[in-house]
Amino acid sequence: MASPVKTPSTSEQMQQLNNARKMAFESPAYFKQIVQGIFPLTAASSPVDLRRWAAEFIAEALACPALRTQEKDDLTISVIDAGALGSLVEAPDQDPLVLKAGIMAAASAYPVVVRWIISNTYHPESWLAMSAIKSKILSIWEGAPTPVKLCCIKFVQRVILAQTASNGAEPKHSGLDVNLNMITPNQNLLDPRSLEAEAIGLLDRMLGGLQDNDSDVLIVDATLNTLAILARTRPATSNRIINAALNFNPLKLANSPMTPKNKVLIKSMTKTTLSFLGNILRRDPDNPLAPRISQQIQRLMRSRDEIFNEANRKRALPEQAAAGHGDVKRQKTEAAAPQPPLRIQPLAPGPHTLAEVFSLTNNTGLQGFDVTVVPAPLTARINIRTLASLDQGQLDLAINGVRDRLIALYAAAPAVPPVPVPVVGTATAQQAPANSGTAALGLVDDDDDYEPDLYTAAEDTEQILNKLDNAPPEAPPEQNAEPLALGPFRLPPPPVLNPDTAAKVSQITAMRIFGPLSGLEDPLVRKPKAGLNRLAANSHDRDSWLTLITRLATRSTMGLEDDIKTEADATALGHPQMSLGNLIREMLFNYVLEDWRRRIEVAVAWCCEEWYNDQLAKREGLGAPLNYERCALRLMDGFLSYITAQDKVLTRFLSEIPHLSRELLGRLKGLCSDPTTVQLAMTSLLYLMMFKPPARELALDTVYEIWLEYEDARPLAEKYLRKWRPKLLEAHAAADGAPSGNGSQAMTA
Repeated sequence: MASPVKTPSTSEQMQQLNNARKMAFESPAYFKQIVQGIFPLTAASSPVDLRRWAAEFIAEALACPALRTQEKDDLTISVIDAGALGSLVEAPDQDPLVLKAGIMAAASAYPVVVRWIISNTYHPESWLAMSAIKSKILSIWEGAPTPVKLCCIKFVQRVILAQTASNGAEPKHSGLDVNLNMITPNQNLLDPRSLEAEAIGLLDRMLGGLQDNDSDVLIVDATLNTLAILARTRPATSNRIINAALNFNPLKLANSPMTPKNKVLIKSMTKTTLSFLGNILRRDPDNPLAPRISQQIQRLMRSRDEIFNEANRKRALPEQAAAGHGDVKRQKTEAAAPQPPLRIQPLAPGPHTLAEVFSLTNNTGLQGFDVTVVPAPLTARINIRTLASLDQGQLDLAINGVRDRLIALYAAAPAVPPVPVPVVGTATAQQAPANSGTAALGLVDDDDDYEPDLYTAAEDTEQILNKLDNAPPEAPPEQNAEPLALGPFRLPPPPVLNPDTAAKVSQITAMRIFGPLSGLEDPLVRKPKAGLNRLAANSHDRDSWLTLITRLATRSTMGLEDDIKTEADATALGHPQMSLGNLIREMLFNYVLEDWRRRIEVAVAWCCEEWYNDQLAKREGLGAPLNYERCALRLMDGFLSYITAQDKVLTRFLSEIPHLSRELLGRLKGLCSDPTTVQLAMTSLLYLMMFKPPARELALDTVYEIWLEYEDARPLAEKYLRKWRPKLLEAHAAADGAPSGNGSQAMTA
């Protein structure tokens, strides 16, 4: 007897399902296989944990952006046809988490079903099942718990997006591109008028819920966030939504007691409302409701500040007095109390130092402070500021007090006999009074009896001077007979600059010219060019600097090339060198090719400058080498190396350069060898034939050569030739013996 198959436990099944989820997200191709395998888990008889996992996985699969459009359509239709989505939403007494995930899956599936049923009207069962799911979700919207209600709001948003007309600016494959404009008039299942009326009714229901649940911050924030996309992408609903947002007052709870919970709710709803209105004003500043939106934003910000900043303000002075705190914070306008007059104490009897004489304080610590430790500049600044802010009466009191101290010390000092002072030039010494100031301070010098031999030294010096006066004059030094005069000053000749050094210096100079380009930005508003005679650097921006570079490349060596050999001759002699102009041309070519699609204007300006310089050289008869043709061909070859079928800038380049040659237009024939670029080449030639008459004949010759050589381009070439040169086709057909109406077949034969 065979043993019964053991059913895995719920935990083991969850582990297997999580492994399958990981594999699906690593490779989205497994989504359909896994979803079809978990359909039995969505039944009401399955364990609730497995039903939750199945509902969440189906919601993730239907919202996965990695799936292609066809894969998502097949997956969505299979989920609806199998009844899995209906069982998640329509089952009675469904688990809230399962219901929540099922509604999110329905929100992702609804626009996909609408898009699929437009092209597949033969299978109405999918649309009928989706309509039943929509009716069930709308019926449980009002009485559901808050998490489920939030998912219902998202589902209603996707329904309104799919059932209203779009403005055509939504990105494709995002769900927003499905709209009412996609429904054709001959649809049997979908009636545009009834769908639009239903969408407007659901929108009014959402806006009514915004007013009814003004105290439920989750509902308000979710509604405003979903309405933002509707106002931006659906013009028919924009005014209705903006008016409802303007009439909504997020500060209504401010009238109730300001509990911490109410503060958080008010702040959240106010922030969401301001963000909603601000985004609308920023995206559409020309909206007719823009003045009202701006006024509402200012009003909400001002009201919010008044509500939440009132508690942080300082109380006024009467409120402080009423609270019993008294005048704690005195106002600064009160007059300061007058300072007491300065009183200087007289000095005690006995000797004193100068510091004690000029000291005005009785503080022992300040009197013992050594002022010499303070830097002199700091001391000077302190003295200047103190004197500038000192009261004149206080200063006069200090000066008079020090003067009284000096007078008292002088009066109390003993008499000192005069000190003999020798006078230079006399034999006797005159008696001079001693220094009364130092004597009064008791600072009499102990070495007063010391008399240096000043007289002898002075007498010797005088005798030496007398001898020098009586001595005969010395003979002057011999001098040249020629007068001393400054001759002309000549600088030494500069060192010889060899060609190698000159080439290196030129290369460094050219590199430094291109250095500022990396730090310059494009002007916000491009002004029209003023022509070849415009100022090169009228402003410090990228365009002006590029104009300066192109003129340095084309005009810097103008007229200096008469005695210089060409680069080909120099290369033949074994000295490959480049002039400064050619170095700048080489770097300018590399700069253009780095981003040639965006820098096509630089290439056109460069070619115009080269052509202008060549015309000046021809007019003056300088015999300088012509560079326009060479630079234009090189730019053309560089562009063609990276050209694609979408690069319409090639047509712009050919139409704006000043001169076209047969060789330059012949480069377009290479594009005809690739079927993807035939249209670009022929369109460029057609533009030249229509809008550039001087180059029309050259363009027609190129079209004729393409008609002869390239099979893929013959239909377009024959069309152009039949319009512009019909006789050429007739003559060619007659020469081949074929009717003129089938020129391409004649060429093939």
